[in-house]
Amino acid sequence: MADSRAERAARYLLQAHQRRQKFGPLPEEFAPRTLEEAYAVQAAYVGLRSESNGPVCGYKVALTTEAMRRHTGLAEPVAGDLLEGTVRRSPARVRAADFVRLLVEFELAFELGEDLPAVDAPYDRRRVAQAVRAAMPAFELADDRDADYERLREHALVLVADNAWNEGVVLGAARTDWHLLDLAGLRGEAYADGKCLGAGRGGDVMGHPLEALAWLANHLARRGLGLWRSDVVITGSLVPTHTARPGETLRFDAGPLGEVALQVH
Repeated sequence: MADSRAERAARYLLQAHQRRQKFGPLPEEFAPRTLEEAYAVQAAYVGLRSESNGPVCGYKVALTTEAMRRHTGLAEPVAGDLLEGTVRRSPARVRAADFVRLLVEFELAFELGEDLPAVDAPYDRRRVAQAVRAAMPAFELADDRDADYERLREHALVLVADNAWNEGVVLGAARTDWHLLDLAGLRGEAYADGKCLGAGRGGDVMGHPLEALAWLANHLARRGLGLWRSDVVITGSLVPTHTARPGETLRFDAGPLGEVALQVH
């Protein structure tokens, strides 16, 4: 995909966000036709956003369940970038009005303590575990821009190009003794104003959340990229996505890993 084409698509996406335009297809003359092209647009789009939101400081993994991949028609999970200026620490506050439609996901996050360069791929769960300095509960903040989910399969590559809808993350306290915990068996519960929204276990994410981290390291390596010390990776929601409303207080209790809190106003 020619750089100029990817850049045109990226500028269109940036302007669509600025206009608060409903999520949908890109114009045919520069719409991505393959997953590789979609990631080229994503890279250009993230580059534009980094001018105001700072450099890439980590990644998200999305579509970690077979059901979600079937829904979008994509054969594998999807990666997106986290930008430094969109990372918040719990307890955090956000304005719903800053998003077209604010979505919140309930995830486990890892901070790396060493590099995982492309040259050393492939990686497995054991190897990426050695590189993890800390684990923590997290919210992902996303904006689907009022997407029509009945037609999402038609625009799945645009979802990838649009940085998998990521608009930030809220991180809980980091635990460096995370290896003492059974992350696959860990139960996470999501609450809105004290009411339980749902629960899940770490193993609901690709069998083990570290499998998502290994997938990401190998995915990036295929693109000639690496994971680096201090990068943060969120690994996919344990609980169905929640559409946040003004006035809500959200909490994600990840048991022994701790909790994370968010007030929406």
